[in-house]
Amino acid sequence: MLFGNVIGQHEIKRQLTKSARSGNIPHARMITGNEGTGKLAIAIAYARYLCCTDRSEEDSCGRCPSCIKFNKLVHPDLHFAFPIIKNDKKKKETCDDYLKEWREFVLKNPYFNYNRWLDFIDAGNSQGLIYTRESETIVHRLNLRAYESEYKTVIIWLPEKMHELCANNLLKMIEEPPANTIFLLVSEAPDMVLPTIRSRTQHLHVPPIDKEAIGEELKKLAGAGGQTFDQTDIKRLIRLARGSRIRLEELLENTDSSRESLELFKSIMRSGWERNIQKMRTNSDKFAAMGRERQKKFLSYANNFIRENFFFKLNLPEINYLNKEEIEFAEKFSEYINENNVISLIDEFTTAEQHIESNVNPKTVFFDLSLKTAILIKIKINHGHRI
Repeated sequence: MLFGNVIGQHEIKRQLTKSARSGNIPHARMITGNEGTGKLAIAIAYARYLCCTDRSEEDSCGRCPSCIKFNKLVHPDLHFAFPIIKNDKKKKETCDDYLKEWREFVLKNPYFNYNRWLDFIDAGNSQGLIYTRESETIVHRLNLRAYESEYKTVIIWLPEKMHELCANNLLKMIEEPPANTIFLLVSEAPDMVLPTIRSRTQHLHVPPIDKEAIGEELKKLAGAGGQTFDQTDIKRLIRLARGSRIRLEELLENTDSSRESLELFKSIMRSGWERNIQKMRTNSDKFAAMGRERQKKFLSYANNFIRENFFFKLNLPEINYLNKEEIEFAEKFSEYINENNVISLIDEFTTAEQHIESNVNPKTVFFDLSLKTAILIKIKINHGHRI
């Protein structure tokens, strides 16, 4: 991953290369921002730039022995930590046990999120963590001398997923690392990182990718997929992507998961409109079978969709982010979302997501949510159509 491969983010790249050339290199950076903005790609490109022996003002050379090793993420002075699933049967307990999969996954496309990574390693219903033992491995390696480069770099992807003991064990090392040791913490939820770690890092916020760069990426992805769009669709897709390469890819793929989320949302609202208890129970069974991460993803989707319907009803297209299928449903459903119930509906879906996070029985959570939704939505029979 070169800086040239990072989509947009020209000011961030300029800032990092300038600091490296000047020798003003903080020992720990917290790289933050929304998913899909290129944080991990930037961290890898920066680590590569620090190790490159023939770099230019703007980028690594791509030819030196260091760069050749970075092409496969096998440089001996580059270390990764990332959420994993413990698997005692397969003797997978640390990130090293997943390093082959990690390299394959990152090299294929460094723009991914937590759920995609867990799907790739067949996590099922388990949640990924950076376990305590990982801190022992990191401390051991960093106490050794660098093998080939001037710098040793540790990239921790999603430090908010570190076990508390792991975070505490790394605190001293992050505060006072060995000479020429760089920590790059790539986070989407910095407030969930141990405060004492946050306070010992220099923060670098990565903004959404600019519209021009997203537009260029849209052309590449559409071309690779044999898709064509008129100017109206192009403008809509760029706006819906909201500066995220992941979101853009999902929009183009029109993934089964997004369709599934929309269909389940429709079913919830229709069962509420009909006061159909049996249908609510059936939906609860479907929800329980989805697995915790998909359940959380659906509830987050539903929460956002309610908000978007409220904006749709207010006729605010400049801040509306619905796709074509969602707009078709919103043309009728948005009538049932108003200032009297929108906050309560959002609160109920937020509470349901918190309950799932806390391992409350998913059938109970979903059935209770369905009953409350049935009360909150406004049934306007006199309009002559159903949701």
